[in-house]
Amino acid sequence: MIWLVLPVLTFLISCNRRPAQPEPPRLNQSKPPAGAEKLTGRVVAIGDGDTITILDSANTQHRIRLAGIDAPELSQTFGEQSKLSLSGLIFGKDVSVGYQKIDQYGRPVGKILLDGKDINLEQIKAGMAWHYKEYQREQGSEDRDAYAMAEDEARIARRGLWRDPNPVEPSEFRKEAKRERQGAR
Repeated sequence: MIWLVLPVLTFLISCNRRPAQPEPPRLNQSKPPAGAEKLTGRVVAIGDGDTITILDSANTQHRIRLAGIDAPELSQTFGEQSKLSLSGLIFGKDVSVGYQKIDQYGRPVGKILLDGKDINLEQIKAGMAWHYKEYQREQGSEDRDAYAMAEDEARIARRGLWRDPNPVEPSEFRKEAKRERQGAR
């Protein structure tokens, strides 16, 4: 009797099996740096292409400097475009900020995440910011490599500020503006 039941059970089990489904692609979701402090809130202002203000759940505003990138100054070529790019990505949206440092102006310097996506990196990919190599040692190796590669790709594709035949890094632009102000005295 078992010899009759066993083949029937085997047949029934094999009929109910679903064909193997390929695993859905895994999103490369970015994370704040290990040991980072975290802020969450709604983006209520965009200062420029690398500075935002968020409003947290206690209605406290936090001005944030985006880590690892340096966007053109507003008075610089592509400055307004960079600000508009950042605004289009996150203005009015809830974001999280992972940070480990406070800058000289009292701003947390952090990585902005929207639904797991690294917004700082998105600005570089769009050609709206440089990878801020002066501070790259403060980044984890994964972010440092991703930001450098994104800048290279944007430069080669001539996206955003890389359309300019001679783009000037914001740090150089600021130094030159300071020299001009001092010379005018």
